[in-house]
Amino acid sequence: MSEAYLIGAGQSPYGSFPDESYRSLFRTAFEAAIESVPNGLESSDIDEAFVGTLGVGGRQLGLSGPAVTEHVGLGGVPCTRVENACAASGYATRQAVQAVKSGMSDVVLASGFEIMSDMSSDATKYWLGVSGETEWERLSGTTFSGVYAQMASVHMEQYGTTREQLSRVAVKNHSNGAKNPHAQLNFECSLEDAQSAPVVADPLNLYHCCPTSDGAACALIVSEDVVDEYTDDPIRVAGVGAGSDDIGLFQRDTYTGIPASQRAAESAYEMAGIGPDDLDFAELHDCFTIAELLAYEDLGFCERGEAGQLIESGATELGGDLPVNTSGGLKSKGHPIGATGAGQVVEVFKQLSGNAGERQVENPIRGLTHNVGGSGGAAVVHVFEREERRSSRNSSGPRPREKESEVSA
Repeated sequence: MSEAYLIGAGQSPYGSFPDESYRSLFRTAFEAAIESVPNGLESSDIDEAFVGTLGVGGRQLGLSGPAVTEHVGLGGVPCTRVENACAASGYATRQAVQAVKSGMSDVVLASGFEIMSDMSSDATKYWLGVSGETEWERLSGTTFSGVYAQMASVHMEQYGTTREQLSRVAVKNHSNGAKNPHAQLNFECSLEDAQSAPVVADPLNLYHCCPTSDGAACALIVSEDVVDEYTDDPIRVAGVGAGSDDIGLFQRDTYTGIPASQRAAESAYEMAGIGPDDLDFAELHDCFTIAELLAYEDLGFCERGEAGQLIESGATELGGDLPVNTSGGLKSKGHPIGATGAGQVVEVFKQLSGNAGERQVENPIRGLTHNVGGSGGAAVVHVFEREERRSSRNSSGPRPREKESEVSA
């Protein structure tokens, strides 16, 4: 079975772009991905494409994958649309890895897009709601902010998590997003701002919720047979894990965790041969600030019930032991549903290539992406690992991890 490598990734800006279409945003992301490949890549090299999208607003519901890939010159390349709600392009990335590992393809495009800003707020709520349990959640009036508010309420009651801790997630991610030129909400916010914003669904307020976004993202996955042609500094897809669960929150055994995330993380760690302590940074699915806290626990960054203390400790801040959402996360960078998972891979590529600018983590070796569909009906986790230069790695394999915590607190 072939190893899979990440050799390039790019995205459009995230935000509201009334003068852009889903095709034009996809082209921006695709061209950025092609240009990011260190030794160059031609679009004619691509053997297959996977495109994640929910299809918000009803535009091109059928064949939306070929609609964007032919626009960027990939006409004739096999293209599959992947829909798994907010985890669509995370799963598209998984499919790309599988295509490479199976030996069927050598160069695969993993991508996603969404346009969300050209509808009324009521229409947007509808399209967001279709990823919830239809009969007993969406049609009874429950919104996603309401579902995550239930999760937050139970976590607060059971573990003593506070509104201030929820707000600290927003402050951290806005601080990171302010350093990201592609972020939609690229401004800092104070803890006071994040605590005093208008309530959306108690206990969640406006600063506890991500925005709706337009955007696209692309990543290029290749086999070990061809990776040397494209880069001298390979990034290996070391681990992949996925999980599914009941779509409705009320159908599950817990409100204080997402079992699909737990299963996905366990599988990814096992494949990579590592544990959460071996990571240098992570991009987590923070559609609401409580979602990031739940992910800390689901992915083993801390014990169950200790996520509030972890955010307060500063460990997940840029410069901490395990920086989380250096891109700004969904909260600040934005959440164009179909593009979100691939957009996380873009940040991993930048970090592991040393091209993340002001938000660069010091000498990262391993990074993780975590992408959730709906309120936890699906989840996918990837572990990426920077290898030694090809010229010197034949006998030694991957470098041992150099933890920031061993250098500075």
